[in-house]
Amino acid sequence: MIEQRDQRRRGLGREVGRRAERKLEARRRPERSAWFGLGMFGLVGWSVAIPALAGIALGLWLDREFPGQASWTLTGLILGVALGCLNAWFWIRQERDRD
Repeated sequence: MIEQRDQRRRGLGREVGRRAERKLEARRRPERSAWFGLGMFGLVGWSVAIPALAGIALGLWLDREFPGQASWTLTGLILGVALGCLNAWFWIRQERDRD
């Protein structure tokens, strides 16, 4: 019983120390400007737009070459946007983890 209490206290002490270190690290880090935010916004926008446009282009080509009941253009758009969102999520997660 006493050992468990001591282990919890040590764990709590480590957690407090870790949070204090993160806070000190954040204070040492330079402030990010509005340009950084705009750049990240642009990165996310382009990382979604480029695969979406590529999916549309591929879908248009498939619709011309293999016409059918299903719209390849719409399918390409949906797949391109999904791929773009995964790409944007990757970039945002990578930037968040770097901090």
